[in-house]
Amino acid sequence: MLYTQDRTQQRQFLANAWQKFLDKKPLDPLEDQLTQVIKMHPEYHAYINNIESDYFPEQGEVNPFLHINLHLSLREQLSINQPAGIQDYYQKIINQLKDLHEAEHKMMDCIAEMIFSSQKNNIPMDHQAYIRCLEKQSHYTIYKN
Repeated sequence: MLYTQDRTQQRQFLANAWQKFLDKKPLDPLEDQLTQVIKMHPEYHAYINNIESDYFPEQGEVNPFLHINLHLSLREQLSINQPAGIQDYYQKIINQLKDLHEAEHKMMDCIAEMIFSSQKNNIPMDHQAYIRCLEKQSHYTIYKN
């Protein structure tokens, strides 16, 4: 049920998976992936059941549901190496940061930027801009240290 356009259904699926995890019930593979990401973000645990809440980035708020789904999207891309070469960028960023979670966040920034630009300008997602962002992130981390 995670792959739906209905925000409430998506959030309910996530909340249900988290509750199953807390209740020590068996999880299907997607629920397991979700709960692994949620465990990495204790700052979101209190929000998981607030499926009707709105979050406003312009007010400094982070949408925990979007954040968790960006992790999943990135992991899916990495699992199939699509776009081609994404695994190489991931390795470069990991090698520099020495932190898998932070590397995911750097790459998720690129996904979010691509989505935001597409929605703001009412245009298709620019996958080449996404690759350029990943390239920039992989070089930025090299020179940052």
